[in-house]
Amino acid sequence: MKPFAIAGIQMKVSAVASNVEMMKLKIDITMNLYPWIEMIVFSELCAFGPLTHAAQPIPNSFESEMQAIAKKYGIWLLPGSIFEKSEGKIYNTATVIDPKGEVVTRYRKMFPFYPYEVGVTPGNAFSVFDIPGVAKFGVSICYDMWFPETIRTLATMGAEVILHPTMTGTIDRDIELSIVRAMASINQCYFLDINGLDTGGCGRSIVCGPDGRVLHQSEGTEEIIPLELNIERAKRSREMGILRLGQPLKSFRDHIQNGQFGIYQPNTPTPYLDSLGPLIKPSRLDKIAELKIKENELEQDVSTIHYKGDGVI
Repeated sequence: MKPFAIAGIQMKVSAVASNVEMMKLKIDITMNLYPWIEMIVFSELCAFGPLTHAAQPIPNSFESEMQAIAKKYGIWLLPGSIFEKSEGKIYNTATVIDPKGEVVTRYRKMFPFYPYEVGVTPGNAFSVFDIPGVAKFGVSICYDMWFPETIRTLATMGAEVILHPTMTGTIDRDIELSIVRAMASINQCYFLDINGLDTGGCGRSIVCGPDGRVLHQSEGTEEIIPLELNIERAKRSREMGILRLGQPLKSFRDHIQNGQFGIYQPNTPTPYLDSLGPLIKPSRLDKIAELKIKENELEQDVSTIHYKGDGVI
């Protein structure tokens, strides 16, 4: 396998105006500065921001513009994602475009950030695609990676590089950075997590290699991240082990053949998970806890009344 050059674009994202022209400018700048780049990846919801009122059917004019610029420069392009409107539902959808300007795959985010990403329907299909002579790539979006099964599935489908547009502006970004390292290492793959700025996130994009080591981590400013990946490292890691040590993909393969993960079988009872309550935003005072407090106070009052009634006090 030959080396492959990818640039991540960490840019400011507006929630009230289109960011498409700035995306096109960033592509122009990237290809002028680094003409050796073969793929460009933007952050989640980069084009129109994080509000669902911008949802639109796909294909659309934005996708067509991205197809034209990918063809112009002869590059692979993942222009983040947009909210897609389809049959009365809204999805968070990313498109992958090849150097001929053709759409090769579309991926709908499987795990919207509930209970905060309100009104967005989960997708139900994984997405991998081949770059001939290079590797197989997988697509994942933001909160998806918090569920290890999603990245593991892409790896078992053969993905050696995970492209992961993100829109995180919350205080859990440090946790996400550790998750990226973990997902890269346990799945022995390259992992590109590209975040936005302003309403598109707090930056700190990160790229990790198949041993979980950080190849690059951005700060909180706009940045073009050009990297040449040696895809052979992922292949060697999977054959020989991480740092010639653990071989998690092979071990996972051998273990699942014994059918030991019953939790994943259809109709398996999950009483503990069911006991955790509904998937809702926390309130200022948890109503269930409030009711329990009142119930306990009432029981104490009743006990006191009975105590006095017995003539002890």
